[in-house]
Order: sequence, then C-alpha cells, then structure tokens
Amino acid sequence: MKDVAGKVAVVTGAASGIGLAMCESFAAAGMRLVMADLHDSPLEKESARLRAGGAEVFAQATDVSSWEQVQALAAAAKAKYGGAHVVCNNAGVRSMGRIWETSIENWNWVLSIDLFGVIHGIKAFAPDMIARGEPGHFVNTSSVAGLMVVGTGNAPYNVSKQGVVALSESLWHELKEVGAPIGVSVLCPGVIPTNLRENSDRLKPKGAAPVQSRAITPDMKPMPAAEVGKLVLEGIRKDRFWLLTHPSEYRPMIEARCRGIVETGEVFRGKAT
Repeated sequence: MKDVAGKVAVVTGAASGIGLAMCESFAAAGMRLVMADLHDSPLEKESARLRAGGAEVFAQATDVSSWEQVQALAAAAKAKYGGAHVVCNNAGVRSMGRIWETSIENWNWVLSIDLFGVIHGIKAFAPDMIARGEPGHFVNTSSVAGLMVVGTGNAPYNVSKQGVVALSESLWHELKEVGAPIGVSVLCPGVIPTNLRENSDRLKPKGAAPVQSRAITPDMKPMPAAEVGKLVLEGIRKDRFWLLTHPSEYRPMIEARCRGIVETGEVFRGKAT
C-alpha cells in the first residue's frame, strides 16, 4: 500500500503508547483514523487532540477481548468511512507469575486481549476487506517475546505474543491463497517507553502479581514510540512482514535459539533477567 493518503486506518490500543504513535504517524500521512481503546482510557482526549491538528478521526470505546465489541467496531468503521484499509491489532496487556502460580482467570485475561484481541480484529475486518478487493494491510502487534521466550515468570505474555506471530504468518499465507491484495506485518517491539506496565497493573485481575520491568539485553536502548509509528507506516508502504524495532540487538538471540533447535534440540531462553 504505497498510497495511503485518504485511506482508513483502524487502531486498537490507540489512546497511548505505540497505538497512539501509529495514529499520529498515519494522520501525518493523510489517513483517516478509527481509534479504539477502553472507555476509561484517554481515547476522547487524544482523538480530540488529533482532530484539532487537522486529522479526520472517529473514536469508539472497544474492549478487544469482546467479539461483539470488535464486531461493532468493524460495523462503525464501515458505516462511517465505508470500511477499513489498514487494521492495526495493537491492544495488549502483560502479567507476571510462574505458570503454576498464575490463576486461570489471569491466563484468560492476557490471552483474551493479547491473542484473541488480534483474532477478533482479523475475523471482524477481513471479510469486508477481501470482498471490496481494495489494497489493504493488517499490522498485528507481537513483541520480541514473540520471537523467543523472554525471561521467567512471563509465560502468559510469551505464549500470547508467539501466538500472534503464528497467526500473522497464517494470515499472510491464507490471504495470498485467495488472491487478496492485502498485506500483513507483525510488529515485534523491544524496549519501548510506554504505559503498558501501568495499564496492566491497573486492569489486571484481583490478586495478580505486579508487572515488573525486565531487561531484554543490556545494550538494547529504548526506542521512542514515535519512531515505532514511523516504522509501521514504512512497513505498510513497503509491504514488509517483519517489523523489528531492534534488529541488530535481536539477531544474536534469534540465531542462538535457531541453532539450538536445528543443531541440538535445546531450548534457548534468551538473556532476560
């Protein structure tokens, strides 16, 4: 999708962090926005700010863990703008705790947002996008944790994010199979200053452990969210599948993990502490 001006972009988790940075980047490129986030997020404030800057924005409170609410978001985008061209399934949370100590409620909470939120977004928007036959693009937010296991006590997040990678690869193949002119990108951020930890702690089920920061690699410098927004826009324009924020820092860990699989069958856990 080289020509994005005037096209419609739907972004979940749009009121802060990477989602808001995507919206800002898309607005600067002349795209029309459908911003979605929880009702108690800064959604109205941030959508109003972008409108004041000249962007065309529609905002709708949406809990991506609810299939019915994501269906309603797709219907609203269709009614308002005639449908989506770009869908960024970006909303996410994180939890901490050993696998056997994490409650089923907490497992369901993380997977319902981080993985099923993406499934809901694809299922709600893809049929209309395919039927219209126009160029389009899906961007699914995973993580460096989608490429390798990042540390211990992080299993729900690791599982959900690796699921997003597999889902995105499957989507790419299936769209090609039906001849749809729709690209797919999977975004794998490393260290990005956002309020993911604060939001997760605010929304987590009762009794869940606090979310802690973990170093992925000692030399991985934080990338501003605004730069991630630009990376995503470039990835859409150039039809890139893999969008990695720290490719040189990821490389040794990914290579070591792959060598462990093909040479020895060992599990490589990465360097998170």
